[in-house]
Amino acid sequence: KTPIANIKLYLEFLQEEKLSDKGEEFLENLGGQVDKLDFLLKGLVKMSRLENGILHIQSRKQSIYKTLAGAVAQIVPAAAKKEIEIHVDCEKNIEIYHDRKWTEEAIFNVLDNGVKYTPPQGSIYISVVSQEMFTKISIKDTGKGIPREHQAEIFSRFYREPEVHNQNGLGIGLYLTRKILELQDGYIEVRSQEKRGSEFCLYLPKSQFCDIS
Repeated sequence: KTPIANIKLYLEFLQEEKLSDKGEEFLENLGGQVDKLDFLLKGLVKMSRLENGILHIQSRKQSIYKTLAGAVAQIVPAAAKKEIEIHVDCEKNIEIYHDRKWTEEAIFNVLDNGVKYTPPQGSIYISVVSQEMFTKISIKDTGKGIPREHQAEIFSRFYREPEVHNQNGLGIGLYLTRKILELQDGYIEVRSQEKRGSEFCLYLPKSQFCDIS
């Protein structure tokens, strides 16, 4: 991380200097590439921590509404750029045992995926329902949908649809989401048809599980 932090610092110094139009263009491109590198590195670090058993899940009974709100707040800027509307239906008093930090990460990854695959002026619908044994978080988009033959692959490491290869990403978001839920005794399902959008259902148990460290 230190070399990237240093490069960002040097970029800030250069931004204060007077450069030619071409120099400004190169500086902007360089900044974009550094941001991509930083994004990729953070994703690899998360995956490494998870796969080496050093991801700490600390569960306590708390509001899933606040966790969901944190994830939504992170995705709003990207959704706004594509004029994608986000609709949320979640009662504020629903409390379940979960790790807020990592569950927020899991939800954000699904939302990020939805924004990438939903065309401009589309919609994402989020609902939270308390069931007998699980709390279900449904995230439904109006995107292009996922072919049936690819639906099992999307939760694998490094899997990416061809049309988003030019965007930031490693293809590990849904993989991390699946693993984070499994560490909390939960699971994820996908329901999708081509050209008819996708629905991801995240399930978290209502009863407490043993902390994993």
